[in-house]
Amino acid sequence: MMDRTANLLGAVGLAVAGNIEKTAREIINHAGETPAALVVIGYDLGPSNDELRRVLNLSHPGTVRLVDRLVADGLVERRAGRDKRAIALYLTEKGHRLRETLLEGRLAAIRPLLAPLAVSEREALATLLHKILSSMEPSDLERCRLCRLCDDSVCTDCPIPADFRDQSDRDQPG
Repeated sequence: MMDRTANLLGAVGLAVAGNIEKTAREIINHAGETPAALVVIGYDLGPSNDELRRVLNLSHPGTVRLVDRLVADGLVERRAGRDKRAIALYLTEKGHRLRETLLEGRLAAIRPLLAPLAVSEREALATLLHKILSSMEPSDLERCRLCRLCDDSVCTDCPIPADFRDQSDRDQPG
């Protein structure tokens, strides 16, 4: 029974990921980590390129290209960072509007998968998902990666709160 449940959960996970990816591509016309970059930068903590790179698990050149594209699209602006060696990334007004549309679209893409469930079943599923996530022991960086597309306005009791402000090298693998 455990393997069947694991297999079913894996299939649902792929369905959720596929719906989110399709919706994000339709909304922002970019795939990959672009949607996650908008969400993470939109927390308004002014991440550096390196902090963003760690959360998105991208190479340095890949992150630079991503940020350059977001700046060219008028979604992100570079400002002076906390220290003089780095720049800080912030969303423009256009970027904030697109982020909100993206987060709304993400939830809209997932809701149809929950529609067959009764309210009590959705509540039970939420409890079970919270329990599964709470039992995980991810590092600070892994929590940020897991929550990189989360809408923090609807997740008021996060089972794995991520602190996007502290992405130090201690969480970097290898």
